[in-house]
Amino acid sequence: RGSMSRRGNCYDNAFVETFFKTIKSELLWNQNFLSEKHLKFEIFEYIESWYNRKRIHSSLDNKSPLEYELSALSA
Repeated sequence: RGSMSRRGNCYDNAFVETFFKTIKSELLWNQNFLSEKHLKFEIFEYIESWYNRKRIHSSLDNKSPLEYELSALSA
């Protein structure tokens, strides 16, 4: 069952749920991590090196978040 925010609030958890689905399928699926510290490092690297800098997002005009932010600043 989908999660929703309180009544009258138009926001829900769709963005977060999509992010967790993505990180599970792109990073965590079929991986074995040596320790919790290793897992945290890999998640940090995934978000900072790949997800925010290089991964194309269709909701951002097929740009990475970094490219989208830079183009918004220059506009």
